[in-house]
Amino acid sequence: MRRVFRIPLLAVAALVVVGLGWAGFAPIEVATHEHSFDIPKGTWARRRAGDLVEILPDHIRLTLGLDAVLVIRNHDDVPQTFGPTIMMPGQSFSLPFERAASYQFTCTAHASGSLTIDVEPEPVTPWARIRWRVREWWENRKR
Repeated sequence: MRRVFRIPLLAVAALVVVGLGWAGFAPIEVATHEHSFDIPKGTWARRRAGDLVEILPDHIRLTLGLDAVLVIRNHDDVPQTFGPTIMMPGQSFSLPFERAASYQFTCTAHASGSLTIDVEPEPVTPWARIRWRVREWWENRKR
């Protein structure tokens, strides 16, 4: 006869409450406040040859207080434009955000020529921290 181990429903509920409590009240720690992208060498030449090179996503999501600094490094042989800034080969561009909003930029490193950056407010309430952690887990599990 096979013995089946059953977890009492009360124990499961207690584990869920403890997990939500931790996710809502524990501070969020990140390794760096920068969200960085590199433009690889040869990108311009590959695009000129007709290759659809995707370096940057269509949308970048940043969070105030956690990762609100966008860094783009140009390793290509030609200058790249990001918004009003021209990055020469070997240069990098750092853009800190201080206000939650949606920003549109022209970007020669992106296939469509434009890029949207959504900056969200810092998750200060327990529910906001839980939502932020769940979304980060969901997005990072695909990678």
